Amino acid sequence: MEILVQICQIVIGCGLLNVWLLRFNKRTAYRGGTAANMLEEFTAYGLPAWSCYLVGFLKVASAFALLAGLLYPAVVLPAAIIIAVLMAGAVAMHLKVGDPFMKSLPALSVLVLSGIIIAGHWPA
Repeated sequence: MEILVQICQIVIGCGLLNVWLLRFNKRTAYRGGTAANMLEEFTAYGLPAWSCYLVGFLKVASAFALLAGLLYPAVVLPAAIIIAVLMAGAVAMHLKVGDPFMKSLPALSVLVLSGIIIAGHWPA
């Protein structure tokens, strides 16, 4: 289970850093509504611009924590919980705007991977 959890940490950590640092201003097939970038996506959900930066900060910080958690396991559980909550919110936003299921798939996948990490780090 430990190796699976570590793989999930790497996948989520690198994936979130890619989306939030490298693809923030790029169009993808998974953007909510008809958004062409991250700020437009948050607008499509009816959220204020500041919420995009808050969510981005939380996701980037949590992504770094998951990667750092490969050496410092104490930071993994809080980071995974934050990501799981944010991904549940992302899925809800896709549902709110009536996106097709495929647009929700990345958020749903990261939610599931976060659940695996949480299960692997939950105190006995």
